[in-house]
Amino acid sequence: MTDPLRVLILGGTAQARMLIERLAREPAVAPILSLAGRTKNPLLPAGAYRIGGFGGVAGLAAWLRAGAIDLVIDATHPFAEQMSAHAEAACREVAVPLALFTRQPWTPREGDRWNEVATAQAAASALGPLPRRVFLTVGRLQLPAFEEAPQHHYLIRSIDAPEPALTLPAYRLLLARGPFSLEEEMRLMQTEKIDVLVTKNSGGEATYAKIEAARRLAIPVILMRPPASTKAPVFYDLDAICTFIVEAAHQRASEPRGV
Repeated sequence: MTDPLRVLILGGTAQARMLIERLAREPAVAPILSLAGRTKNPLLPAGAYRIGGFGGVAGLAAWLRAGAIDLVIDATHPFAEQMSAHAEAACREVAVPLALFTRQPWTPREGDRWNEVATAQAAASALGPLPRRVFLTVGRLQLPAFEEAPQHHYLIRSIDAPEPALTLPAYRLLLARGPFSLEEEMRLMQTEKIDVLVTKNSGGEATYAKIEAARRLAIPVILMRPPASTKAPVFYDLDAICTFIVEAAHQRASEPRGV
């Protein structure tokens, strides 16, 4: 009997969780989900998982060798640039195939008032010199960039509190985990008298309500563009990535084995 295809899924996203739960039902595949451990109370999958870093490219490469991993799926957040770069380098070093499972980036629709920028620093600068009420949903690791624009009042929504605490003179921290409905987002923006939304173009449907709410309320959006994608195959659809993995497992099973 052929051993199952050993697949490492680099996760932390809803897409990664859905993928391992689907693959856990495939007898030809043995998936394991890796979580970085940056969120204090992550949503854990039904299948096998690990939590913690690898120790850079060398550590990940060693882990791939030790675990006899056949395939790596990068299903990290679209803005997890360092992890994606490490995955690409480690897979290249140990000659393990890599594929990317991510969300289709949002595209502007009629009525959107977007100012697209490359970095959090550029987003902070784009807020301008005059004080504004800013709804900030960029993830806690990007928050220090906005300490360079202390003239604004910030409503910061995050799953976990920033560490260390921010030095901004005027902000309110809203600890919450989505998804949020369109009605919730519109009500929040209206109650807080938001002038501008600053967020990342993370794509997908789970967090799109804030974009639609801003459009309906004619609130401008400063949107951080996703980084350039890897050279690996890119999938946006769960069925498509599952088919790719299962076909790889079947192809591996049909290959002649040495004795």
